[in-house]
Amino acid sequence: MIGKKRWAAYGIGISLLLGGCADSDNTPQFQDQYERVQDYKGEGYSLNNGEENDKIAEAHRKEIEQAVKTFFLENYKTEVKVHNLVGNVDGVTVFVESTGPVHLYTYAIVSLNEDTIVDGVRTQEGEVERGIREGLYRLVLEKEFHQLGAYLEKVASEHKVVGRTIESLQNVGGSGHMTPYYSLSSLKDDEAIKPVYDLYMENPKTKVKRLKEAYEAQAFEADMLRINIMLFMEEENVPPSEKVMEKVARDLQDLESIPPGTYRVAVNDNGVHKESFEGFKDNSVEEEVILTD
Repeated sequence: MIGKKRWAAYGIGISLLLGGCADSDNTPQFQDQYERVQDYKGEGYSLNNGEENDKIAEAHRKEIEQAVKTFFLENYKTEVKVHNLVGNVDGVTVFVESTGPVHLYTYAIVSLNEDTIVDGVRTQEGEVERGIREGLYRLVLEKEFHQLGAYLEKVASEHKVVGRTIESLQNVGGSGHMTPYYSLSSLKDDEAIKPVYDLYMENPKTKVKRLKEAYEAQAFEADMLRINIMLFMEEENVPPSEKVMEKVARDLQDLESIPPGTYRVAVNDNGVHKESFEGFKDNSVEEEVILTD
């Protein structure tokens, strides 16, 4: 096993959805709950009352993994690899990553029983669909997202900030298309990506060129695609830099060829809450930028 405050505008985090909890107080008595973001790979992550099912999941890992892979293939025509199993009060939460060109991290919830062990597989309503839309956005606007990623890497190299580890995204991320520096949130009513989503779900082997042609750019609305930039201070015991936050927010408005959308730029201190994956805290600083084209 590897192992809350999310931006309210973008919904609550996966830990709260699945019953996890965290304390955002980062005073000294809570320091042992946090780990350097550069070191955090998901160890210590937990969901409420999941200790007993943690043990069952580990003992039956192979059959649980196979049930989850079959579930995603049958219901979403998506092949996945399993990264992590975390016990929850009713069973086990299984964190997965898609293996195809439409990239996303997500999770399934497996119910357990004493007889057959796997007693059903389900997902949180709308979560996988959202992740697929986000992965399709990353595919359709490939050049633009590449530019955004290159810019954020440059910021990290020049301003003593860092992103999350890939391992933490794999093991406890589970929230659609994510990179060390940003994650996406695509809303259900987004008409621009809908024809792409429909085409993909009809035939996941559709060529990328055809998917890009199906994208309705003229129907795009900035509040339908939210791009959440999360940066962390490189050093411990250093407060979040408003200067870096303001620079990134200002640069986004001047950069050419990056994705349109509603950006939320946040800079956090160096700590990640071990049990919940959360990095946003009371001392974090944030700003919103809207790019329409």
